[in-house]
Amino acid sequence: MIAIWAVEGLPEFRPGDDVAQAIGDAVGAELDDGDILAVTSKILSKAEGRIVVAADREAAITAETVRVVATRGTTRIVQNAWGQVMAAAGVDSSNTDDGTVLLLPADPDASARALCVALRERFGIRVGVIVTDTFGRPWREGQTDVALGAAGVRVLDDLRGATDAGGRELLVTQPAVGDEIAAAADLVKGKSNGTPVAVVRGLGHLVTDAIDPRGAQPLIRDAANDMFRVGSTEAWDEGYRAGLEAPGRS
Repeated sequence: MIAIWAVEGLPEFRPGDDVAQAIGDAVGAELDDGDILAVTSKILSKAEGRIVVAADREAAITAETVRVVATRGTTRIVQNAWGQVMAAAGVDSSNTDDGTVLLLPADPDASARALCVALRERFGIRVGVIVTDTFGRPWREGQTDVALGAAGVRVLDDLRGATDAGGRELLVTQPAVGDEIAAAADLVKGKSNGTPVAVVRGLGHLVTDAIDPRGAQPLIRDAANDMFRVGSTEAWDEGYRAGLEAPGRS
C-alpha cells in the first residue's frame, strides 16, 4: 500500500527561512523510516532568496536560459543551466509580490541534499526528498509535477535485464519513479491551499542509505539520445541554413 498526505501547518516562506526546520516541526513524529518528502520548488526558491525584481518577466527568462529549444508566439521552451528543458525557464510570477518573479532554485539537487541531510540527522531515520515543479509535456495536454531535484531516493528504477511475467527479458524498461512520485504527491499538495509538501509512504525500497550526488540528473536525457533537441520550426531553419552553407551551394 502507498499512502500520500499533505503536510499541514507550514508557514509562508521568506528569504533566509530554515525549510528543514519548518518541515520537521510540521511532520513531527509522523515521519517514518523509508518515507519520501515531495517538496514544491517554490518554497525552496523563496527561502533561498530567488526572488528578483522584474517588471519584464521576459528578461528574467532570458537570464535563466542557456539554450532556446523552441518558440511559438510569446512562448519559449528553453534549457536552463542544469539541463532541464521547460517553458519559460521555470520563471514564475504567481504567488509572489507584484513587480517580482520567482526563479527556480539555483541547484535543486543541492537543495534536496541539504534538506535530506538535515531531516535524517534530526530524526535518525532514512528519508528521501524530491523537489518538484510543474511541467508541460510534448504530445500531451495539461501539466504534471516532475522531479527537479532529489536526494536519498532513486529516481529511475532500472529493470533492464529482468524478465516480465512471460519470461521475456526487459531491454529498455526504466520507470521514472522520481517523476511518478512528484505527480502523485501533487494530487494532495494542491496549487493554492498552502500545502506545498507531501509525505509519500510505502516506497521505502527506493530510499537509499547513501545520498547519490547525481540527484535527479539521471532523468535528464543527454543530447546524444535526444531526438527532439529543437522544435520543428527551429530544426527546419537549422537544416535550411546548413543546406545553404553546404559545399557547392551559393
